Amino acid sequence: MPRIYLRRGKEESLLRRHPWIFSGAIERVDCSIEGIEEGALVDVFTSRGDFIARGHYQIGSIAVRVLSFEQEPIDDRWWAERIAVAREVRRTLSLTDNADTDCYRLVHGEGDSLPGLVVDIYGRTAVMQCHSVGMYRSRAAIAAAIRECYGEQITAIYDKSSQTLPFKADLGAVDGYLFGHSTGKSNVVRENGLLYNVDWEHGQKTGFFLDQRVNRDLVRRYAQGRTVLNTFCYTGGFSVNAFAGGAAEVCSIDASERAVQLAAENVRLNFGDEVRHTALACDAVEYLKSIGDRYDMIILDPPAFAKHHKVLGNALQGYKRINARALSQIRPGGILFTFSCSQAVSRDLFRTTVFSAAAIAGRRVRILHQLTQPADHPVNIYHPEGEYLKGLVLYVE
Repeated sequence: MPRIYLRRGKEESLLRRHPWIFSGAIERVDCSIEGIEEGALVDVFTSRGDFIARGHYQIGSIAVRVLSFEQEPIDDRWWAERIAVAREVRRTLSLTDNADTDCYRLVHGEGDSLPGLVVDIYGRTAVMQCHSVGMYRSRAAIAAAIRECYGEQITAIYDKSSQTLPFKADLGAVDGYLFGHSTGKSNVVRENGLLYNVDWEHGQKTGFFLDQRVNRDLVRRYAQGRTVLNTFCYTGGFSVNAFAGGAAEVCSIDASERAVQLAAENVRLNFGDEVRHTALACDAVEYLKSIGDRYDMIILDPPAFAKHHKVLGNALQGYKRINARALSQIRPGGILFTFSCSQAVSRDLFRTTVFSAAAIAGRRVRILHQLTQPADHPVNIYHPEGEYLKGLVLYVE
């Protein structure tokens, strides 16, 4: 197994069990760097020659993603144990045998000590996304571990890694079933007693934004009698919950025509044509320019404006702009749900940005809730970067 030796003092973060090793921390390797195949298992040693970690090597600023801080074999048994532990966490959260919810995240990368891997469960199908070459090369072992752990409860495993792998890896990855096959029918899942069509083969991410489950339920609690605007609606999860909570009317906005069609389908799936729902394919930022005082609940859940720190300044301006527009026009007594899923935007920075937007709008604003991702998207205590979802619920006078 290739050996990587760190510069003096660069083991400090690993002693704190941080799961990333940056390329600048490497002093030398026991073969030419070109000799290490991307995705290969490597052992990492301190400058004194003491073993410190084992993980997947990759090209880029993050040179190694740590799988273990022990010199243990990363074999079929190891994968089975890690998947079993992840499932036990979800069982503890009452997600594995829940009559009201049959979709949840099984593996959340670093949060489950499996950096570079995401696995979501939709009913009897597991959907896998690999974000590193090492995980992609291990996908057969991962699929076998899922099957061993779930038995007949899982009838299909779908690999959807083609869009999440490093572009330069040039693996020619093609999405497809590692086990089982498509039923050819619509895939309907249940979350908090509500139904959703999920298209894991063609939809965004793994097909549904499972990280907003708890926050969608909170929308339901506040929606009674309100006129709701759901921007960046995707498949309409917040819209469905607003109607479940007794909303008088909901408008769902997304730039994608397909997304608003899915949102409309999901509303009909749960409520037929008995509710007042409008689905519009348009630019949400432009729509927010002139909404007047039409709405007394607004949901802002945009895609990540900043995927890395280089564009952080522009992202913060974007967040400030849309929040100022919403805060300036929402009816008195209105409720604003506002989110950022940009990992580069810290909780404090997001709150400061929304504070600036409130000042621009000149409204009295109270924070009712500070939101984050649900417990099946855990944050490794040694990897605080894993807390990517931030949200505020605001009451606006």
